[in-house]
Amino acid sequence: MKKMLGEDRRAAILDWLRHTSEPISGGELAKRTDVSRQVIVQDISLLRAMEQPIISTPQGYMMAKESKRIRRIIACNHTKEEAESELNTLVDYGVSVIDVIVDHPIYGELTGNLHLNSRFDVEKFVYKLKTTDALMLSGLTNGLHLHTVEADTEEQINKAIEVLAEIGILVR
Repeated sequence: MKKMLGEDRRAAILDWLRHTSEPISGGELAKRTDVSRQVIVQDISLLRAMEQPIISTPQGYMMAKESKRIRRIIACNHTKEEAESELNTLVDYGVSVIDVIVDHPIYGELTGNLHLNSRFDVEKFVYKLKTTDALMLSGLTNGLHLHTVEADTEEQINKAIEVLAEIGILVR
C-alpha cells in the first residue's frame, strides 16, 4: 500500500468514519493509510479543529451522531471491582453507557467517552482496565461518578436504575 499524504489521508479517514456505525481503532486507520498511529492521532486532532464531530472511545474513533434515544444522567458509586457488574447491569437492559463524568476539585468536570452497548463491549473495556492497570476516572473521586446513558425507552433506563439501587451502586 502506498503511503497516503495529509489531505488525502484525512479525507479518507472522514469517509471511513462516516460510513460505519462501529468505531475504528487508530491502529486500523494507521494500517489502512500506511502511517504511524501517532500520525493518525494528529490527523484526528486536525479534523476536530476543523469542527468534525469525531469522538474517541475505548474501541476507537467514530463520528458523533444525533440520537433519537432517551438520554439520562445517573450518579453511581462503586469500587473498581464492581465496575463490570454496574456496566453489565446497564447493557443487559438495553441501556448504552455513553460516558463517565467526574467532578475534579482542580480541573472541574472530566469526561471519558465509553460508548458501551453490549456485554462484549463491557468485556473489552474491563480487559483493558485490567491489562493496563489504568486508573478509572472514578478513582479520582473515591468511586463517585456520573454516567450519561441512553435507551430506546424510559422503562429500560428505569429498570436498570432499579437494579443498580438494589445492588448499592446507584446514588440518589
